[in-house]
This record gives sequence, structure tokens and C-alpha cells, in this order.
Amino acid sequence: MMTENENKETNTQEDSSPDPTSDSSDDTLAISDSEVTSNKNETNVENESLAPEGNKTPEEELAELKDKLLRSLAENENLIRRARRDREDANKYAATNFARDMLGVADNLRRALDAVPASLDEEDDSIKGFLEGVALTERELLGKLERHGIIKISPMGEKFNHDRHEALFEVPSDEVDPGTVIQVVEDGYIIHDRLLRAAKVGVSKVLSPPEDDDDNPKNDTTG
Repeated sequence: MMTENENKETNTQEDSSPDPTSDSSDDTLAISDSEVTSNKNETNVENESLAPEGNKTPEEELAELKDKLLRSLAENENLIRRARRDREDANKYAATNFARDMLGVADNLRRALDAVPASLDEEDDSIKGFLEGVALTERELLGKLERHGIIKISPMGEKFNHDRHEALFEVPSDEVDPGTVIQVVEDGYIIHDRLLRAAKVGVSKVLSPPEDDDDNPKNDTTG
């Protein structure tokens, strides 16, 4: 049997032992408060990211999105139009370099015909047939070029055009207006609406008036 003193000592030890429940509950409350604060901060950050920029109303956001959509559609339409135009130009002017090289052939055929005296083709039928063949070749070549949009420019008697003509010299003349093409040295060509080669021409200018003998000091006999 336990004595009375032993019972008292046992009760005293039980009263002085720490209560484990009280400490764990305080720690749990502290952790819970920190988690709540952290969740609130995360929620605030998410709300700020989802909030409209500059506190815009839904109507203003819708108008801004509509404007961006219209601009994107306009840019896309411009790109399509530019690509279509580039493709058309590529098809139209693809033969530019080849056509420029063929102009020398046409020039030589014309020079050969111009160099033949007018009386030579009447003397011999064989020569006459040969010249007709050269002329036929020239016409066929020009026809093929014209079929591909390459047209000959022979501006004899026309007003001088800086965009299509190249003036090599000026000739005084009172028979035509100044600035008129009175001689074509080399024909020009265009491909569709672009200049392929300018026509080399001679242009008329105002005829200088003759010097007045009365103004010549050598003829002055007075004094």
C-alpha cells in the first residue's frame, strides 16, 4: 500500500507536467493565420492580373479589340493586294531582258533593208526575192514581239517626249514647230506600259534669224 506522502508526491508531479494539447493548438493557429494571409495575397495578385488595363470598361475593351481586328484585316488585305500586283508584274515583264536582247536583231534587219539602193531590187529577181524575205522576217519578228506586249516606237513628226525619246541633236528648221522630231536615228520600244528602250531622235529648234547688215560695223561707211 502507498503511504499518504507517496500519494501527495505523485499528484504533485502530475500537476506540474506540461499540457501537450495547449502548445500544439497554439502552433496550429499560428500556421493557419499565415496560410490565410498567403492565400489572400495570391488572390489579390490574380485579381490584379485579370483586371482591365487602366480600369477600362467592357465597352472600351470591346471597341479596342474591334479596332485591332479591323487594322489586322486591312493589313492582310494590303499584303494580298501587293502580292497579286507583284505576281502580275512578274508575268507581264518576265521577258524584259530577252526582249531587250532581241531588239538588236530587229535593228540589224532594218539597217540591212535601209542600206539597199532603191534601184537594186528591180534589176534581179533573185535579189528582189531575197530582200522581200528579209522584210518578211522583220515583220514577223515585230509581230511576235508585239504579241508579247513589245511595241515599236517610231516618233517621226511627233512632239518630243522626255519619257520616251532621247534627243541626240537639234536641227534649226522653220518648217515645223520647235521641239518636233524631224529625224529618227534609232527606233524605241515599250513593253506594255513601261519603256524598254528610248527612241534616239533629232529635234527641231527655232531657226536663227539672219544677221542684219545694218548692224555690221564693217558695212558702216559713215564718218
